[in-house]
Amino acid sequence: MTLLRTLILVVVTFVARPAAAADPQQLLQQFVDGVRSLSAQFEQVQYDERGAVLDRRSGDFALSRPGRFRWNYTQPYQQLMVCDGEQIWNYEPDLDQVTVRPAGRVLQDTPAALLAQGSQLSERFLLEDGGRDKDAQIVRLKPKAADTDFSLIELWLKDRGVPQRIRFHDALGGTTDVQFTAVSTAAIKDTSRFTFTPPAGAEVVKLEDSGG
Repeated sequence: MTLLRTLILVVVTFVARPAAAADPQQLLQQFVDGVRSLSAQFEQVQYDERGAVLDRRSGDFALSRPGRFRWNYTQPYQQLMVCDGEQIWNYEPDLDQVTVRPAGRVLQDTPAALLAQGSQLSERFLLEDGGRDKDAQIVRLKPKAADTDFSLIELWLKDRGVPQRIRFHDALGGTTDVQFTAVSTAAIKDTSRFTFTPPAGAEVVKLEDSGG
């Protein structure tokens, strides 16, 4: 799974609502149709098929539906992704490079698009009740399409349905596990967080509308 797709899958999965329903279809629909804003700190760990750690990162993010987010890696190095609803900007300070591509095409056929736009999840996913893990309800999403980058997504929902953890299983047996802290559903008033202007002198690469 590419870094870009991993970021997208994680970021726009975050929309919260009270999760009283036990049925996974209803639970996820409540999750999708919930509050408009979300912010949190995160730690992301990527494992290979044997469980060995490949990568560990941390940072913060903010989400404002529909379709705007800011995903900011701060450790062990900086990287920033901003989606203004129309374009996705990916800035790597160490390379002094910015890549930009149309958001709609990149998000197409991913959980990011489905969850951000409020589509019926059952159209493209098989939903399962994953049981409970302590005080969290686990919901499992299996893509119906065969040509996806992932084979399973698991969501841990608690505290009125706010997600606390997401785990992605890729087609090669690896996993990406994201844990969240300091989660807030308060309205984000500073909308400038969801716009991006390339720094002076940075190389800007405009990628084709290929969804890659």
